[in-house]
Amino acid sequence: MSSSASAGTGKVNLSPYLKNFAARSKEGRELRKLPEASIQDLHDSGYFRALVPSQFGGHEMTPKEFFQIQTEIAEYDMSTAWVGGIIAVHAFQIALMDEQAQKDVYAENPDTRVSSSYNPVGGKTEPAEGGLMLSGRWGWSSGSDHCEWVLLGGIVAGEGYRTFLVPRSDYEIEDTWHSMGLQATGSNDIVIETPVFVPDYRTHKQMDGFNCLNEQSSSLYSLPWAQAFIRVVSTPAIGAAKHALKLFIENASTSSTDPTRLVGDPDVLRRVAEAENAIDQAETMMARNFDVMQALVDSGQEIPMVDRVRYRYQAGSVIKDMSEAVDQLFDVAGGRSVFVGAEIQNIWHDIHIARAHVANNPVGFARNWGNIMMGGDNQDVFV
Repeated sequence: MSSSASAGTGKVNLSPYLKNFAARSKEGRELRKLPEASIQDLHDSGYFRALVPSQFGGHEMTPKEFFQIQTEIAEYDMSTAWVGGIIAVHAFQIALMDEQAQKDVYAENPDTRVSSSYNPVGGKTEPAEGGLMLSGRWGWSSGSDHCEWVLLGGIVAGEGYRTFLVPRSDYEIEDTWHSMGLQATGSNDIVIETPVFVPDYRTHKQMDGFNCLNEQSSSLYSLPWAQAFIRVVSTPAIGAAKHALKLFIENASTSSTDPTRLVGDPDVLRRVAEAENAIDQAETMMARNFDVMQALVDSGQEIPMVDRVRYRYQAGSVIKDMSEAVDQLFDVAGGRSVFVGAEIQNIWHDIHIARAHVANNPVGFARNWGNIMMGGDNQDVFV
């Protein structure tokens, strides 16, 4: 296992809690949400305030540091990394909103938890003085049972997409999450039957995010918001693939039947090397991309659009690459891997379920990148 979280920056310390996440993995699958004890551990580690502005007691960690820690959590339990990362990453978007919105959420508690459902299909908006009325149903709000606020996507007539920041008192959570993987993410539905008022200051326009407009003086928040969010639903797969590789190697060397069968098989050796290489490439690329982006915004420069599009494609390809790496191992993992509850099988399910997230389908992102490289215009504003 890596030591990025334990080394970190001194702001977040997950070292005392990582083994707890692994020990509670089975409980989380059965509950279909993270155990409260795991949420408390994430809170105590300081991870929820990783991206909260320093003026509210947050750490203002760089995205690279944030995602290196998320990767390490996933080496112990992918669902914990998924939920913890998604809840914590929302602080970045809220930091782009009006200062009053930031105060509403973080003034009294920098560890306030926020879930989301950005799909605008189920949302309805109506104009109102000083804001909008919002109602509808939104699916896949990971970790929502543990949160006090939610960010919801919606279309505003004549304008386009906005995100709406809504307090817990204004919505219901409907238990719908019965899945074959990532069971502990508790990705339930958010329901607002009677329209609620959302003031303009608690909304975020998609084009403001695209144009990197924000209320913060820190260069950290000059990074495109999309570059942070798209990584939060793919990076856990890197840690999960590391976990699968570790399990596979341990099984190969301690097999109760014939330890030499796997260790001495040339095809198995190839699979192990290729899986390790894929993991290394994914992790290295993620770190490099954030280093490049951070250096540009720190020096007051814009990130070239072709690079923003390229980075989105590369983030969207992580699940595909990690799925292929785990597939290679699972195909030859042996008879014990077929039994329900086998750790490597759980990882296989988790990574393949993560592929269902729209941000983890790289096909359209590849077309956009190729289009720009061939002289066309960007077709995606969430980059």
